[in-house]
Order: sequence, then C-alpha cells, then structure tokens
Amino acid sequence: MKAATAVGIAIAVICMIMAIFIEGGSPLSMINIPAALIVLGGTLGVTLGSTSMEQMKAIPALYKKSMSTEPIDYRAEIDRIVAFAEKARREGLLALDAEVGQIEDDFLRKGMQLVVDGTDPELVREILEADLEGMEHRHREAVQPFVQAGGFGPTLGVLGTVASLVHVLENLDKPETLGHSIAGAFIATLYGVGSANVFYYPVANRLKLLSGHEVLLKNMVIEGVLAIQAGENPRIIADRLMTFVPPAERGEDKSSGDGPALAEAA
Repeated sequence: MKAATAVGIAIAVICMIMAIFIEGGSPLSMINIPAALIVLGGTLGVTLGSTSMEQMKAIPALYKKSMSTEPIDYRAEIDRIVAFAEKARREGLLALDAEVGQIEDDFLRKGMQLVVDGTDPELVREILEADLEGMEHRHREAVQPFVQAGGFGPTLGVLGTVASLVHVLENLDKPETLGHSIAGAFIATLYGVGSANVFYYPVANRLKLLSGHEVLLKNMVIEGVLAIQAGENPRIIADRLMTFVPPAERGEDKSSGDGPALAEAA
C-alpha cells in the first residue's frame, strides 16, 4: 500500500495521544517551547551542518515520495520488454528504432537506444550499470538527512533534559515547583526520542525500501535489454525476468504455471 508510511505514522501518533489521555494527562501538557527549541531546532541545525542545503530542501518532496509513491509494476515492465524482444526477433533490432523515442522510462529508453545503435554488449552493460550506481548514490544522499536527524534527535533530547534539570536544581528552595519542573524537563527527551522514531527513521527506512525496489527493477531492465540484443527467445527472456519478481506478485496461472507475459511470449 503506497500510503503505508503515512498510515503507520498516524497510528503511532494516535496511540501516543490515547496513552496520554488514559494516563489522565492532556496533550497540551506535552507542549514545551524551550524543549522544542533545543530538540527540534537543534536537530534541524546539526542535520543541516551534517548534510547540505540542497539535501535539506528536498525533505518535503521526500516526505511526499515516501507516502505517495505508486508500487512498481514489474509485470508491466516485463511485458514491455518481451514485446520488444518479439518484434526484434521478427523484424530485427533496427525495427525498434521508431519505438525507442516513445518509451517513457528513461533507463529503458537509454538501454534500448544503445542496443538499436549497435553498441557492444559489454559497453551497454557498463553504461547502464554506471547509471544505476549513480542513482544508488543519489538515493543514499537523499536519505541522509532523515538518518542524521534520527541520530541527533534523542541525543539533543537528553541534552535538553539535562539543561532543564540543572535549572531545577537551582531552585530546590521552591519545593512546590519541583514536580512540575522535573516533569517538564523530561519532555525534551520525549521530543527527541519521539521525533526520531516516529518522523525520521520510518521515512528513512521507507525511502531505502523504495530505492531497493527501483534498483531491482533497473537490474531486471539491464538483463532484459542485453537479452534482446543477444536475440534470445522472448519466452526465455520472460522466464528469466520473472525471477526478479517476488513470487506473490507473479500472478502465475496455477493451471499452466505460466503468467500472462509468458503466454504472450510463447
């Protein structure tokens, strides 16, 4: 489900609010401006210092991506590659030239263009794998602000708590305020641990998962493109590419053992 991250974060927040009410407290009692400045503001600052302004600017878009990205349709990509293989087998690789420009996926279009241009297979693989490595590097950089914030948040929460407790110890001559002051001191820890585990790490993990899916798809495309260039049987290509798809998503026909892409390639 593409909205799993948003749903999961919402469940976590609702459960925490419910727990506060069950304990007889109020969510408003969790509001502490000094703690927020130390933890949230401090986390923003040290995360910026650990990454770059460009990475920080991308955070809103990455939040959106983690919560709304459509799942990859591996079967559709396999069917597309098999269709190219069938045409290339019937009419030759040059017959694909007119269709290459209409391919929406940049990675597949690049690979097919290299094949149509008669590029050496080893060079085709090198170029596509270099493109894939560049994408993986960009993805690792994109997730860094969330990973860094998840690490800094709890530490700054402890820092905020210690700073507040120092203030509490300075006012031991006012016992009537100790309970409220000590409770407020620990809100900084709550902010730090809560923000890291509810808002930073889940998004970081989701982005890593999406990246892994995209890497798998592109590796599948590389194998498909090279198989087309080698002139392999479309059915064999479909069988090979299907190994990249999780078994639960293959949609195989239980009566024959073949999925739609295999049937079309036969």
